[in-house]
Amino acid sequence: MNRLQRFLVICVGLGIAAAAWHYAGDHFRNQTATGSPTASKSGPKHAEVGQLIKESDLNKVKLSHEAFTRLGIELHPVEVRTMTRSRPYGADLVLPTGAAVIVTTPLAGTLRHPSGGRFPQVGQQVRASECIMELVPLLTPERSVLTPAERIRFAEAKVTVAQAQIDADGQFQQATVQVEAARIALARAERLLADGVGTRRTVDDARAQFELAEKSLAAAKGRKQLVDNIKLDEEAGTLVPLSIESPLDGIVRATHVQTGQLLAAGQPLFEVMNDAFLWIKVPIYVGELEGIDVSQPARLTLLDGRPTERDVMAQPVSLPPTALPSSATVDLYYTVANPDHKLRPGQRVAAHLPMVGKAAMAAVPWSAVFHDIYGGQWVYEQVSDRTYARRRVEVGWIDDGWAALRRGPASGSTIVTAGVAELAGTEFGFAK
Repeated sequence: MNRLQRFLVICVGLGIAAAAWHYAGDHFRNQTATGSPTASKSGPKHAEVGQLIKESDLNKVKLSHEAFTRLGIELHPVEVRTMTRSRPYGADLVLPTGAAVIVTTPLAGTLRHPSGGRFPQVGQQVRASECIMELVPLLTPERSVLTPAERIRFAEAKVTVAQAQIDADGQFQQATVQVEAARIALARAERLLADGVGTRRTVDDARAQFELAEKSLAAAKGRKQLVDNIKLDEEAGTLVPLSIESPLDGIVRATHVQTGQLLAAGQPLFEVMNDAFLWIKVPIYVGELEGIDVSQPARLTLLDGRPTERDVMAQPVSLPPTALPSSATVDLYYTVANPDHKLRPGQRVAAHLPMVGKAAMAAVPWSAVFHDIYGGQWVYEQVSDRTYARRRVEVGWIDDGWAALRRGPASGSTIVTAGVAELAGTEFGFAK
């Protein structure tokens, strides 16, 4: 091979090498652009976010002058207020002692509905001394004379009735004395308070004891009337139907029998409860007990803790102390009137208990707080003339219509207090 031939071979080889180099470079660039494993040493990208949205960059609502007037927007600055602290606890509504009575049969017999009435139904409102049902003692209509065995049972029934009358009379007398003692204690506590040497808590405790004694007296009186109405007519050989009356005003909670049923002595008939007043039982962890002002009333709300117009104030009441060692809790008790029967025994509520001392907190009117569908709390802050931005807040507690803010706009910021729902509807597109 001469020199010319060797030169041509070398040129062809260099051309092939250059082409291969350019092909490899183009392939590498294409793989890098399409996201191949060699594109980045940090690994593949599985998602891309065009623009991160922060809460400080949320939509701003700008209203025209006409819309501002039509929506009735009102503004108020964030204030630093000295507020009474409170803390929510789960609580149970329970019936007071003596507010539920189970009526039993005083002697054996056959049950029937009262004359001119109907058999009581669960949930039926009844009055004290109202005839609920009648009991016909064991005696067939065909026989007008008692057999010896029936006379023995009749004598035993008379002894039982007599003993029941004695017991009922004793309970009535005891309850009467307790009411009189509670009345004297209440009058003494009120007189000491008027003279400036007593306390309001002592008066409240005395009043609670007086009301409890009155309820016990009413129950004892009802039992006494029930037993006193038992009439046994042995001379005629027949027994007068016994009227079973309600021992107190209330609601029939349960019935355990039906008409025509043959009953033994002492068998439960029905239960009546009076829920005009309820007790609130609040379990408290023992480590937090010293921080609670037990002399102040508690505010009752639903379990979500949001204050509404239906919230009620429960007054503290002194009852025998109870606790649960397994959970290291002690029980605080409050009482609340329930005239419209909206609260029910066994219902679970949130009790907001006042804490000892006050705290200076940034606060806004409760009407300014807006809750989204996920439970988040927001307010609308004025950022310029008729322009508002939604800001997240964290409400610590509510005191006299003001919400204490643990987190939120700085003090002095202007927020919307009226027209908040309308602004939310405008921002999210379901209102104009």
